[in-house]
Amino acid sequence: MSDRQPPRRRVPGPGPAKPPRPRGAVRRQPAPGARPVRRSGGARPPVSRPLRLGSPRPRLRLVSLALTLVLLAFVVRLLQVQAVDASSYTARAEQNRYVVHTLAAERGEITDRNGVALAVSEDAYDITADPTMFGPAQLKISDGPEKAAALLAPILGQDQATLVKKLRPANRNSRYTRLATRQTPQVWQQIKDLKTALTHKSETDRTTVNVLAGVFADPSSQRVYPNGDLAAGILGWVNADGQGGGGIEQELDKRLSGKDGKVRYAQAGGRQVPTAGSTETPAVPGSDVELTIDRDIQWAAQNAISEQVKKSRADRGYVIVQDTRTGQILAMANSPGFDPNDLSKADGDAMGNAAVQDAYEPGSTAKVMSMAAVLERNVATPLTHVVVPNRLHRGDRLFQDDVDHGTWNLTLNGVLAKSSNIGTILATGELARTQPEANKVLYSYLRKFGIGSPTGLGFPGETAGILAPPQKWSTSQQYTIPFGQGFSINAMQAASVYSTIANGGVRVQPTLVRGTKGADGRFDPAPKPERTRVVSEKTAKSLAQMLESVVDDGQGTGIKARIPGYRVAGKTGTANRVDPLTGRYHGYTSSFAGFAPADKPRITVYCAIQNATSGSYFGGQICAPIYKQVMEFALKTLQVPPTGAKAASLPVDYKP
Repeated sequence: MSDRQPPRRRVPGPGPAKPPRPRGAVRRQPAPGARPVRRSGGARPPVSRPLRLGSPRPRLRLVSLALTLVLLAFVVRLLQVQAVDASSYTARAEQNRYVVHTLAAERGEITDRNGVALAVSEDAYDITADPTMFGPAQLKISDGPEKAAALLAPILGQDQATLVKKLRPANRNSRYTRLATRQTPQVWQQIKDLKTALTHKSETDRTTVNVLAGVFADPSSQRVYPNGDLAAGILGWVNADGQGGGGIEQELDKRLSGKDGKVRYAQAGGRQVPTAGSTETPAVPGSDVELTIDRDIQWAAQNAISEQVKKSRADRGYVIVQDTRTGQILAMANSPGFDPNDLSKADGDAMGNAAVQDAYEPGSTAKVMSMAAVLERNVATPLTHVVVPNRLHRGDRLFQDDVDHGTWNLTLNGVLAKSSNIGTILATGELARTQPEANKVLYSYLRKFGIGSPTGLGFPGETAGILAPPQKWSTSQQYTIPFGQGFSINAMQAASVYSTIANGGVRVQPTLVRGTKGADGRFDPAPKPERTRVVSEKTAKSLAQMLESVVDDGQGTGIKARIPGYRVAGKTGTANRVDPLTGRYHGYTSSFAGFAPADKPRITVYCAIQNATSGSYFGGQICAPIYKQVMEFALKTLQVPPTGAKAASLPVDYKP
């Protein structure tokens, strides 16, 4: 190769300015094949430089870095969702997908002693909703709750605005609300039909939205009382939450209610997904409860007292029928009452069992306890002579009988038969040497008969009555308590006193429940009632004969309680009544208590009417006829035959 360097190319510099070509001059073109003519002293035309572009590498690096950061963020988030927080998101998904409903346990039945249903449960539904399924995100409309409420209001019988508040709660995360409780199957069927119609229409018409997709139903039960207001005071009722609100329904609520179950299943769009599986904890039904009452006797007692309360325009009244041997209550009727099937129409004052909740002064029906103390202490016999003056001054008061009379020459039997207050004061005054000591003796017997103590029924709202200790008796109470004023009892306590005498002097704790029957069908009898000896059998027999004189003797105050063919023992009562509103005496408590057959007792009946304002207010006039009506019915129902024995016919008075 030659070592010569190639000649450097000389780049011409700018020459002198080229004179402008005259207008119209023709530029000559060289002939073909001719050599170009070199212009002497002429400058060559300028050569344009090529455009140089910037390097793209920095921009590519920047874009790549940005994309890398974005992808890295996605990767980090993906790792967080799928690895770190996977369990929490799975739980949320499960929560949104799965719903849990309560399976209400079937409430046990309540029956009478013969198995006749008094309270039963029928299929019902609690209408519920998931508020999150009514929002714009789900329905794609802003007024989902309003439209759903407009459709549900006429079916559920509720105010539309109230339903809107439930479907749009303050807590936006709330997934459960109860729209209505214990609706009939027909109501739920209406809602289901409407949901189905909206679903079908939304499949063909995109403008239609199924605003009821979030409405569901929990199977429940509705309490029904087939006999209406019969024995409502005993049975009570079930409140909106399915809990016993009174009576046996409340007292035995745990046994009756059973144990609720649960069901969990997947849902989509308000429908159950059958292929997703479900879990269920079955409900345990409540136990059936068998009462001691007889439905027919209960009806007779309730009908009789209701008619008399209405006729007398009284505040209220009660009748109790008790088996003297077992202490079981065959009937416990109140008037006025209520229908537990429709509490909206019930009077609040009548929604209870006044026979055990009312405390009142018993009056002359309590004299039998004073006579029991006198006989048991051997102070006197039924034939002991008692001189009864027209007036008797004791302490700070002047006592008299309910009728004005001259001096009566009565036997102790006559004092009870004619219901003499003065004669009773005189007889109990002999219980001890001093009046304070006599008060203690009488108090002890009142307590033995159950006065001032709960009856043992354990009934909701039961009163134990009021009986002050003897050292706190006022001057007047020392002499009024022997004839039934100055202390208070309830009707069940009063009935129990006469059942104690009828049972030979042994008090048997009253009972309302015979037993329960569980889901396995096994009957579990109630515990045997407590039995307490109060007075001797001899004293009880003497008292029974004395009580017969009240009904059978022409001078007795209870002749309207006579029952043809049966020997009847009983006692009238008419007491001044304390008005519960004012705390002052106003009106009267009229009563009658007794048992039959008198010589072989089977049934005790007690009746009381509060504040009769029309017609007579004497117990022998308005309560003795009720006693007769109810006792006759009970004797026939239980097929109790007359004994056929003749009455003792003890003398009422004597000739001095």
